[in-house]
Amino acid sequence: MNKSTTSAMARLMGYVAARHKKAFLFVVLCILVSVVAAMVGNAFMQVIIDDYILEMLRTGEDKFAELFRVVAAMAGIFFLGALGTLFYNRTIAKIGQRMLKEIRDDLFVKMQTFPIRFFDSHTHGDIMSVYTNDTDTLRQFIAQSLPMMISSCVTIVFAFCFMLRFSLILTGMVVVLSAIMVLAARAIVRYSGKYFARQQESTGTLNGYIEEMFGGLKVVKVFCHEEAANARLQELNQDLYANALRANGAAGAMMPLMAGFGNLQYLLVAIIGGAMALFGAGMFATTLGTLISFLGLIRQFTSSITQTAQQMNSAVLGFAGAGRIFALMDNEPEQDDGYVTLVRAKEEGGQLIECADGPIYAWKHPHHDGTLTYVKVQGNVVFDHVDFSYDGKKTVLHDISLYAKPGQKIAFVGATGAGKTTITNLINRFYDLADGKIRYDGINITKIKKPDLRRSMGIILQDVNLFTGTVMDNIRYGKLDATDEECIQAAKLSGADSFITRLPNGYQTMISGDNNNLSQGQCQLISIARAAVADPPVMIMDEATSSIDTRTEAIVQEGMDALMDGRTVFVIAHRLSTVRNAKAIMVLEQGRIIERGDHEQLIQQKGQYYQLYTGAFELE
Repeated sequence: MNKSTTSAMARLMGYVAARHKKAFLFVVLCILVSVVAAMVGNAFMQVIIDDYILEMLRTGEDKFAELFRVVAAMAGIFFLGALGTLFYNRTIAKIGQRMLKEIRDDLFVKMQTFPIRFFDSHTHGDIMSVYTNDTDTLRQFIAQSLPMMISSCVTIVFAFCFMLRFSLILTGMVVVLSAIMVLAARAIVRYSGKYFARQQESTGTLNGYIEEMFGGLKVVKVFCHEEAANARLQELNQDLYANALRANGAAGAMMPLMAGFGNLQYLLVAIIGGAMALFGAGMFATTLGTLISFLGLIRQFTSSITQTAQQMNSAVLGFAGAGRIFALMDNEPEQDDGYVTLVRAKEEGGQLIECADGPIYAWKHPHHDGTLTYVKVQGNVVFDHVDFSYDGKKTVLHDISLYAKPGQKIAFVGATGAGKTTITNLINRFYDLADGKIRYDGINITKIKKPDLRRSMGIILQDVNLFTGTVMDNIRYGKLDATDEECIQAAKLSGADSFITRLPNGYQTMISGDNNNLSQGQCQLISIARAAVADPPVMIMDEATSSIDTRTEAIVQEGMDALMDGRTVFVIAHRLSTVRNAKAIMVLEQGRIIERGDHEQLIQQKGQYYQLYTGAFELE
């Protein structure tokens, strides 16, 4: 095993020990009972044959009553072993399923802490492969391979001890031949393990590609790209096939090879042991009962070696899956050094006082001297000489300075890639600045805890994400403790109530995650209602009307105007008609603000905005 595999194995066993220590110890105890019962049963065969059957044949003495008691004792021991096997199989199955649940829970919880950068660089299909393929291989290892390996290892130890007791010479033969088996198995496992790891990686890549193609199926069909898509799929599938073939081909050769060695070993011991039973003297002498018991022990010994070797392939696959799972878990969470929090408050005597049911929001700002100040949330946002780069190399925003006073509507226009969406992503700290500062109500946003910062903002995106559930559930997503009345009021404010009430079950109408039973405009109105129920002081609208028709845009725009009233609003728009009433319009080009002012001022300047508005230039 390589270093990463060993590390994954150690971490996995630590995971099991930390959460399922008692249950796992019970499994080990049951395995010991099962193995010891099998060993003792084999040892009894020597007693039955030598002390009873051969003795009765030699002397003619009736010992059937004693023989029956011995056989009954053997039956009791075997029954105890069967109970041990039953209990450890049931318990390990529970451990495996619970661990599968816990790992998925831990993965999902951990992924909620990852920064947006992580999802920019990882395909959804590859991530889903970790949740499905990798966790399942891990479950198979824990529930099947691990107990088998423990049972096999314990069997090997006990069988060896019993064989030593019966015959040193025959045991020496078994050790030599078994060593050859182990060396051969080790070589196969090392070879197959390398390709099992590659198989998991190839599976993730293939899943990522399939997920990407299904997501962009309309684009594929529009551009008649089916043949190229199929060719790429066949390439990735061939890579998976090649790795899986090498891995499973080597693993498949394991059992026949080990079985052949085992049969050869059994045959040699039977021949030599038979000769020792018939002609041996002194240390080379043995009895027929000893030989039969020894042969039974050999079967258990060699089959356990074979089983261990066979399960090593599953173990390597499980550890490869565990490695990918832990690698995903080990990604750095989103850093948050903020200490200013969002609280409910009320005004008394010109002072803000924190209270759980206060009518207004305030920033709770602790200072280094131990004092606290409360600042009313108003939505005053200031950009102060902001620079930004996604990769630390190419600067995409250059010296951005702007301000938005409470209740003002600030619009950003410009060609695709100008930096419009990037600016709004910086406000809610999806990404951190390279240089400069952003202040929110006079507070540097780096001092505000990210969840509290984002809770004070509502975002309406161009691509609407609704979730499987009722319309009411999707509106309440903006505020999980909102009442039905608050959700309905938000829908009325956004203009969504009129079409929702016409749905088959009104607000209780089920919608699917892909929004296939609603129009684009209806989905957008629900997203506006979702933002409205949160009642944030700051709104961000990222091209919320760019993908809908003009008539629907008018309806959606009316809903957005109602929502924007009294709030600080940042609007990104391709359609300049939607930003005419903005307090200030920022024209961006290649990450720089090249023009600013209201609609009338920019028209008078007859710069780029004028040319865009009059159609001399078009936004791309």
